[in-house]
This record gives sequence, C-alpha cells and structure tokens, in this order.
Amino acid sequence: MIVKMYKVILLLSAKQREAALEKLRSLGVLHIQYVQNPQHEDIDALQTEAAHIERALQIIGDEKSAQKNVGKEKISTVVEKILTLAETRKRLTGELEECLETYRWFQKWGVISYASVQSLKEVGVFVRFYVADKSALTRLVADKPIHIAREDKHSICFAYFAESTEDRLDLKEERIPEVEVASLEANIEHIQKEMKKVDQELKKSRGVGDSLMAYRDGLKKRIEFNEVKYSMGEEDRFGYLQGFCPLESAVRIKKTADREGWAYIIQEPDNPGEVPTLIRKPKWLRIIDPLFKFMGTVPGYDEYDISFWFLFFFSLFFGILIGDAGYGLVFLGLTLFASKKAGKKVPKEPFRLVTVLSVATLIWGLITGNWFGFERIARIPFLDRFVIDQIDGFASDNSMFMMHLCFVIGIVHLSIAHGIRAFRIINSPRALGELGWICILWTLFFVAGSLVIGQPMPSFWSYLFVAGIVLALVFSNFQKNVLKGMGQTLGDMPLSIISSFSDVVSYLRLFAVGSASVTVASSFNNMAIGGGIHSIVGGLIAALILFLGHSLNIMLGMMSVIVHGVRLNMLEFSGHLDMQWAGKKYQPFKE
Repeated sequence: MIVKMYKVILLLSAKQREAALEKLRSLGVLHIQYVQNPQHEDIDALQTEAAHIERALQIIGDEKSAQKNVGKEKISTVVEKILTLAETRKRLTGELEECLETYRWFQKWGVISYASVQSLKEVGVFVRFYVADKSALTRLVADKPIHIAREDKHSICFAYFAESTEDRLDLKEERIPEVEVASLEANIEHIQKEMKKVDQELKKSRGVGDSLMAYRDGLKKRIEFNEVKYSMGEEDRFGYLQGFCPLESAVRIKKTADREGWAYIIQEPDNPGEVPTLIRKPKWLRIIDPLFKFMGTVPGYDEYDISFWFLFFFSLFFGILIGDAGYGLVFLGLTLFASKKAGKKVPKEPFRLVTVLSVATLIWGLITGNWFGFERIARIPFLDRFVIDQIDGFASDNSMFMMHLCFVIGIVHLSIAHGIRAFRIINSPRALGELGWICILWTLFFVAGSLVIGQPMPSFWSYLFVAGIVLALVFSNFQKNVLKGMGQTLGDMPLSIISSFSDVVSYLRLFAVGSASVTVASSFNNMAIGGGIHSIVGGLIAALILFLGHSLNIMLGMMSVIVHGVRLNMLEFSGHLDMQWAGKKYQPFKE
C-alpha cells in the first residue's frame, strides 16, 4: 500500500536554523524537498574531503587486515599519506615502464655501449641500426659493412657501419638509447626497491580502513545536513524548508514545532509528482522488494503498489519459462544451503524470493512432467500421478492448448490491471470506461484465439465488443462536455486497440520459451546418452555434456526470465495500469 503523505512547511528564524535542523534530523521523518539548489563553500569542502577518503579507500582496497583505530584529528594526515604514496607509486610505475622499454631495446640488440658508439663516430665510423625483412639483405651490395645482431623467420636486426653522416640505408632505422646498460639495470633495481617500500607502506595502511569508512559515513551525514541547511528558502530574517511525511509523522512534527516555537503549515500535497513514495506491505510480501531494488523502479505517489500481483504473476512466469522440476529442486537446494551459510546478518528476503520461485518451477515441472528434460522420469509410477495431460511437456498434440492457456493467463493479467484502475475510481463514471476496456480485451482474446489457434469465435463476441467500445468511448474521459471527452478517447482508441491485441498475443512468449527449454534439455540428453554409454571415458564425456548442456539451458532460462518474465509485468501489465514508474523513494532526513 502506498502511504498517504502530507506536505510540511517549516518557518524558522536565522538563530533557530541549525538547532532546529538537528532536532528535525533526530525525528527522522521528513523527506526534504529543496527550496533552492544547495550551493556553499562548506558543502564543497566536505565533498572534496569525502572524495579524498573514497580515493584512499579504493587505493588500500578491501583486503582483510588487522584494524587499528585512528582519531578523527589524524584522519586527514592518514588520507594525505595514502594519496601521496599512491602518486609516488604511479610516478615510479611510469619511470619503470620507460626503463623497461629501453631495456627491451638492449634485449633485442644485445649489450651495446652507447659511449663506444659515440667514440666510433669521433673517428669517422657511424653505426646505424636497422630492422628489415630477410629479403632486404639480398638487395644490399655484398661488400656493405654490416653485422647481424638477431634474426628470426621473417625479420633481421643488423648494424651498418657507415663512413659519413649522409650514408644511410633505405630501411627502418632504430636509434640506440643514450644510456649504458649497467646504469639502466641499476636504475630499474632502484625503482623496484622504491616501489616495494611504497607497497609495504600501503599494506600497513589497510589497517585504518574501518576508521576511514566510519569517518566517511560521518562526512556524508554532514554533507546531507549542510545541503538541507543551504537549500532553505530565505525571507528577511527567516528561513523556511519544506518536505513530505506520513500523517502519523506529521503529528510528531507538529508537536515538536509547538514545543520549539516553529511556525508550520501541514497540508495535503497539491502536486503528486513532487511527493516521494512510501510503500508499506506485510512482511511476507516484502520478498519482492529485492527485485524492485535490482530494477531500480519505484511507483509514483499517485500510481499503484502492485507488489502482490507482481510477485504472483512473476512466480508463475518464472515457473513456466524455466519449466523444469529438476532445475527447481537444484535452485531450492542451493538457496537453502546459501541461506544457512549466510547467517543472520544477511537479509533473508532475496533467499525467500528465490525459494518461492524455485517452488513455482518445481510445481510447474511436476505437472508438466519435465525433469531435466528426461521423459522417463515423469513416467515413474508416483510422479506420473501429478502430470496433467493437456500440459504434458512431452506430448506432441497439446501445443494448441498451451497457446490457449497463455492467452488465458494474459487476458486475466490485463483484466486485473483495468480492474485495479476501476476499483480506485469506483465512485466515478470513469470506472465504466475501465469496464469497457475489459470487454474490448476479452474480444481481442477471442480474436487472437481464432487467428492463432483456430478457435471458433463465441456468438456474443460482437455484442461484447460494441458494449466495450461504447463504454470506453463515453466514460474513459468522462466530463461535463461528453462530446469533448469522447473526442479525446476516439483519437487514441484505434492505436490503443491495436496495442492491446499485441499485448494479448505477447503472452505466447511463455509457451515458446518454455517449449524451447524442454527441447534444449532433451537435445543435450540425447547427445550425451542417446547412443548409450559403453566405457568409463564415454561416461565421463556424457557427464560433461550433461553438466555443460543443462548449465547453458539454465542460463538461457534465467535470461528469458529477465527479458520476458519481467517485461510482461513492467510493460504489458503496467502499461494497462498507465504506470510510468517515475516515483522517488521516501528518504527522510535522519541521523
């Protein structure tokens, strides 16, 4: 249920402002709406400090280490030291790369003294270094003074001893680094020693990770406090702020304001688009929250809490799309094991959600007779009692029924959406407009059944369609000027009907993907053991094929759940609810 919110405006004197904000934060119930964009040098300084701490934490990493407490007064010194060490390591890394790049030249050409090359130049011998393919040697004059330093299948490195500065070969020339090998090796060794010292210092710094994180969290609270402070509106010697909270919280704010002498206004919000969304639901239904959090979706304040319907249909879609009782057992076992290993500190909602989804998969696989894609398992005397013939996953003549079942699931799903809308406006004539769209949807359901699976249209379909068109046309945008409302509806109606037909047909994806999953599993089974197992090696290969094949099938199934299972709830169902999922979460200003 989306909780009703109230808008609160507080008027404070300049002297009261900071103390009032402290008390307001201790209440922890008001979601602040900025009156103006908070900009101030205090905020900038705190954000810079927080960024430095974040950078320091990234540098030392999250590897476990013995922790030591660091006083707040020493935090800045510790952070500065870590950042300086990181900069030093970055500089040393660059210098080492340059030295190693130079050293690689000598590894290719050999130990050549730069000083010796310069001495030869002084007596009129100019040593030049070339890299070329082997065919280039055949084009050189035989008496050219060259020395081959290294060669491989395709290329050759050689030195050419020229007699003048102009004497050059028309080949790729490389220049000798202006350094001696011995000094280069000494420099590399020195840099590596310095880097080792820096790494040791950084390793020691891991012990302050907890202190840095605690201080960072405190900084975030100070930043939030200052953002609220400097977002307040200004009028003469007074400041004012505004926000939103539930009714029971508004009563607490009122009592505090009366006691502290704050001026206030508490009223119903005039713009639902500004209001944050607070959803309260029973504990058993909170298991769907991790999925909403993963998707980052929050319904708008004036929209709907569809947690129950989302959980119910998503579980159904998950079971159909995965469609294998064996997989369901694997999911269930792994979930129970992981939940036990995670302990009490880890939230249980994700494990409970996966448990529900696993049970849904197990039940669907049980009634369709699909166990790891093996038909024989479902024919075991005890298990065959649960198989429903019309939806048997291995029957060759039930595809029409399965498609019809998907249409039924779709029409029920979409009808519920319009039913929810009608219930909200039950005292308005517009509720009849929603009833009209339900009639139109059922007509489209019959049309889809006729076109796709050849089912006969019921005799009353035309009356149902006409009734739906009339109700939707007259009441969907009902207003005093009836003709104007009908005109608004009529402009969108053709496209809406086409879109609704597409939505109904869209539920066929459940049958298509579910059938594909069974086919893939069966194919890997046949590939692995279809011809029998005649040796230990053959058994090992078969086991490997089964493991890889079913792992791939599970991954494809999980992708289909995200692509199709979530989509049917977030697009088709939510679209008929006219939900935009444009809400923002209720986040009160608190300690």
